[in-house]
Amino acid sequence: MSKHPEVTGFYEKRTGSVQYVVADPATKDCVIIDPVLDYDEKSGAVATFEADRLLGFIAQKGYRLTQILDTHPHADHFSAADYLRQKTGAPTAIGAMITGVQKLWNGFYNRDDLAADGSQWDRLYADGDGFQVGSIPARVMHSPGHTLASVTYVIGDAAFVHDTLFMPDSGTARADFPGGSATALWASIQAILALPDETRIFTGHDYCQGGREAAWESTVASQRAENIHIAKYLTEAGFVAAREARDATLPMPRLILHALQVNTNAGRLPAPEANGSHYLKIPLNLFKTTWD
Repeated sequence: MSKHPEVTGFYEKRTGSVQYVVADPATKDCVIIDPVLDYDEKSGAVATFEADRLLGFIAQKGYRLTQILDTHPHADHFSAADYLRQKTGAPTAIGAMITGVQKLWNGFYNRDDLAADGSQWDRLYADGDGFQVGSIPARVMHSPGHTLASVTYVIGDAAFVHDTLFMPDSGTARADFPGGSATALWASIQAILALPDETRIFTGHDYCQGGREAAWESTVASQRAENIHIAKYLTEAGFVAAREARDATLPMPRLILHALQVNTNAGRLPAPEANGSHYLKIPLNLFKTTWD
């Protein structure tokens, strides 16, 4: 039985996001991880260019889509999970702690119309849960810190960590979002680094550090030896202090208030109103800003 899935990353330049198609070459079964629904905040336009690119690739390769996975409710792009589910019938899944994020953000948006039980997804994965991608075993690691609902999908010899770890030259994720914790992030990183050295690490964002080309694949060994935050801050106390100090200087992602009302609803846009249009709700003065 092969434990080496075929992994194809699709870089979305507008938000620096990486989407994945992960396939078993023997059975041709595949999953999609962290698909992006195109959104332009200046015009309010929504499109499915990225999601359709994934579907075109799957059709070209002759794959069969079995699940649509999100690693967490994203703050910098809309999830295309619901669009892909409607197009393919494949079930959607996310970490079980999404319910805590839903409760938190329902309060911020002052909404009582969104169920906070995770029922918007077909499957909720708890820490240690397993599934298959064709013949390749997969398991779920709860990886809180960036958000309280973040998970890592370990599929064969590949781990999809999204914002928990970036490429080694870019460090680690911020932990100052509501429900985030630098202490929890440290513990999650240590659990990922306890995987075998040769485990392939796939991150969910890349910002082309120093002007290099976009990159998204590393290994546990290279992360442990070269990650600029891990190699420098070798203790929990040092990491947490440095992470919190850095986070205090960072502006909020430009789409966080747009995205969370969609992504806590499995990628569904708000229901259309009487005129047939969809509207986003933006709470004012929820976060502090530097006015830069």
